[in-house]
Amino acid sequence: MAEEKAKPIEREYVIPLRREWLKVEEYRRAGRAAKAVKQFIAKHMKIPERDVGKVKLDMYLNNEIWFRGKRHPPSKIKVKVIKEGDIVKVEFVETPQYVKFLKAKHERLHKEAEEEKKEEAKPEEKPREEKEIKVEEKKTEVEKEKSVEEKQIKEAKEEKKVQLHAVKDKKVEIHRRSMNRH
Repeated sequence: MAEEKAKPIEREYVIPLRREWLKVEEYRRAGRAAKAVKQFIAKHMKIPERDVGKVKLDMYLNNEIWFRGKRHPPSKIKVKVIKEGDIVKVEFVETPQYVKFLKAKHERLHKEAEEEKKEEAKPEEKPREEKEIKVEEKKTEVEKEKSVEEKQIKEAKEEKKVQLHAVKDKKVEIHRRSMNRH
């Protein structure tokens, strides 16, 4: 019996949602449909005390319920349920093509993010001596940058003084007249 409990239980259901979402106002229908899925699964998978907190909807299944807005959820939905211990996962039986593309895209993005985290973690593993040397180099660079900025500020102030005291030359305007005199 211990071996049977260790194996995940998989089942497929067609869950009728129309009866449930017709009981509430139009603007609450999609939310009620999602709750109805959880309640149905809790009942049929024999979850202790019908705790809907242990039922986890797949992100793409939830998006499908909400796809047409909160007023027009689907009337029924076909799902595959996998029970592993206390937690029950609910997902599509036949994954639509666009959902397959989304899953592949999300997996690729998560892999790239994990690789970036690993790359950032690698430099931290270097000995402290090298870190201390780099810190000192950075400090000297910062000091150099500050001194350069101060010089530029002084030069800018001097240029302003020169411009204020310089005599402005008046431009002589030449008015052109037409050559045709009639």
